[in-house]
Amino acid sequence: MMQKQILATGIFILPLVFPLKVSAKNFDNIYVFGDSFSDTSNVFNATNGAIPPNPPYFNGRFSNGPVWVEYLASDLGLTFNPKTNFAFGGATTGFQNIGLASLPGLQQQINSFTAANQFANSNALYIIWAGINDYINYFFGTTPNPTQAVTNISAALESLAGVGARDIMVVNLPNLEKFPITGKNSQISSLFSTFTSAHNSSLTTNLNFLNQQLSPDINIIPLDVNSLFSRVIADPAEFGLTNVIDSCVGNLSVTPINISTQPVTCTPDQFLFWDQIHPTTKIHKLIGELAFSTLKSVSAPESSSVLGLLLLGAVSKVSRLRSKN
Repeated sequence: MMQKQILATGIFILPLVFPLKVSAKNFDNIYVFGDSFSDTSNVFNATNGAIPPNPPYFNGRFSNGPVWVEYLASDLGLTFNPKTNFAFGGATTGFQNIGLASLPGLQQQINSFTAANQFANSNALYIIWAGINDYINYFFGTTPNPTQAVTNISAALESLAGVGARDIMVVNLPNLEKFPITGKNSQISSLFSTFTSAHNSSLTTNLNFLNQQLSPDINIIPLDVNSLFSRVIADPAEFGLTNVIDSCVGNLSVTPINISTQPVTCTPDQFLFWDQIHPTTKIHKLIGELAFSTLKSVSAPESSSVLGLLLLGAVSKVSRLRSKN
């Protein structure tokens, strides 16, 4: 019955064979590593306020408002600290940054943190979300390698665990096939769908392996953003959206550095995508709510894929109530 329900809603759930070990707890800080989906002004500061341009972008975020880690911090009762956010727009999972070569990829972010923190805060939450730029790099003539991308993410996770990080959230990728950056080109869309599936499948396998190999007191917390995006796209009205295909602010170059500065003429809260790559702050809020629900879930014998469905249902109910108010 559950399988039929999943297929009927169009949700793609990655099966995780281990139950979530995390239970409700209080974190005293959040450390973030990744790309523009989590960047709260690092590229903006590094370019003296030039990228992303404000307006139409919001205070150095690659969106029209706060990004998901800020919403998550608020839900956890924390004041978000930009100094603990190492995420840079354009970062790949490796050492490359496809926006500006002088800016760090995920590996430099991790190395910078571990070099300065040989004994990490064990009461903090650590977040890794990267990979999208590895595949956008396709537009620059690079052949993406999902296996290598996931290997890089696994290495980042192990490095954090090696200096004492205990609660590490790792986020999978939404289906890049649906992103406006593909230009609705069927060949490119199909290729990006293949990249996403390979990435997420490999990520699941690696996290399962690491869960068995690392110390039992290390909580690997998968966040299934792929399922959230799939549900939003399958039923936009459920989340108060009217457009899940186009970007709100016109055209975005394949590099996140050359971005639109044209006036905003759309209604952002009705859109999934702010520009051709990045979601609106409304979607970021949904991601934050999903992350918060995941963290507050008590370990249970049910698989985390089933648990993910329950969490998505809770997020959906919150969204419907807000859209009615």
